[in-house]
Amino acid sequence: MDMNRRHLIGGSAAGVAGALAMSPDAARAAPLTSTFGRDVTQFGVRPGAPDDQTAKLQRAIDEAARAQAPLALPPGVYRTGMLRLANGTQLVGVRGATKLVFTGGSSMFLGESAGSLGLTGLTLDGGNIPLPPRQGLIHCLGGRDVRIAGCEITASGGNGIWLEQVSGDISNNIFRKIAATAVVSFDGKGLIVSRNTIIDTNDNGIEILRTAIGDDGTLVLDNRIEDIKAGPGGSGQYGNAINAFRAGNVIVRGNRIKNCDYSAVRGNSASNIHITDNSVSNVREVALYSEFAFEAAVIANNTVDGAAVGVSVCNFNEGGRIAVVQGNIIRNLLPKRPIGTAPDDDAGIGIYVEADTTVTGNVVENAPSFGIIAGWGKYLRDVAITGNVIRNAFVGVGVSVLPGAGTALVSNNMISETPRGAVVGLDHARTITTDLSAEGAQRHVQVVVGGNAVRR
Repeated sequence: MDMNRRHLIGGSAAGVAGALAMSPDAARAAPLTSTFGRDVTQFGVRPGAPDDQTAKLQRAIDEAARAQAPLALPPGVYRTGMLRLANGTQLVGVRGATKLVFTGGSSMFLGESAGSLGLTGLTLDGGNIPLPPRQGLIHCLGGRDVRIAGCEITASGGNGIWLEQVSGDISNNIFRKIAATAVVSFDGKGLIVSRNTIIDTNDNGIEILRTAIGDDGTLVLDNRIEDIKAGPGGSGQYGNAINAFRAGNVIVRGNRIKNCDYSAVRGNSASNIHITDNSVSNVREVALYSEFAFEAAVIANNTVDGAAVGVSVCNFNEGGRIAVVQGNIIRNLLPKRPIGTAPDDDAGIGIYVEADTTVTGNVVENAPSFGIIAGWGKYLRDVAITGNVIRNAFVGVGVSVLPGAGTALVSNNMISETPRGAVVGLDHARTITTDLSAEGAQRHVQVVVGGNAVRR
């Protein structure tokens, strides 16, 4: 009895898997159905039909979900408006061959309090039809174990995927030409966003957001994100590859990020954020950002090649504090911010920090203004800058020395080719001292300088 049961289950699953693995031509000849699932054509849906098939597709989705069976969509083009996803809906297509073309509505797929959803191997073409604000071509409100994998989402007139209070896995998808943001998660319940390709969005690449500061724990791993524009303008809300806002305990790791109007990774009021092992090039503002009301950020082992500022850990005045900035390679900083960003903001800085932070083991090269800065006016407290290599910077290390500024330690760094000085005191962004590392230089009680290897 057990052997027969195993045989039947294995054979059914293999039937679906085998059909999905076929070439498009072979798949067209073999129906995507078995005792394991349902074929959408059984419900009168016709691949390639010129008419809108929303009603028939909806019936097929409802019936398959009621039977707790996957619904297979054979290769072809399906024209459809909004489709509601019931609890347990599983839609399976042939990657690159099953295409749904949007005819209009607030979304193409809507799931409300529906869990155990699965969308696999589908191409969704939004046709650049405008969506209402805060809507995605795929829109899920509530739901556990939502899994979207191996899909392509293109030409969305709003967001690509919009999730609220959702757990699950968004992986191995392709997003192209998205009018807003590729993936938005509000108040996530345990989400993984991994191994996606995101190219050409008008707002941001990935947004991990919460309505109030709190634990989130979303994992953003191994994505490729390129060509992110700040279409709506603003001063940093848009034009970022990855945004974490009010979301605590988010991990951003192993992403390849290129060509963003603003930041590669921007943590705003996002405590305990980890930004590690990312490769960043050609971003036009701060590459890696932890700002405003956060506590505890780890920014480690990233490479940044081309940005206005490499790393910024700031807003001690808003409560921002505690960070480790370690093992990053930061080079080829821009001398000024490009048109379209805030042109008067600082540029040409490798690393900027303010409070309760260690900066160690980093390499900064080709910084037109400062290799590393500690503090902004009186906003400086307990910063250690040790064991870094800084070369070819106008100033090696700048430290605030204004009244009210706290303590900074600058020791055991390798600093070379810094014509304005290896270590200097600052009044905000303005140098006001000679080189504090030189013999006989004026001392400031709150700045400890020693053991640096300086090549002038």
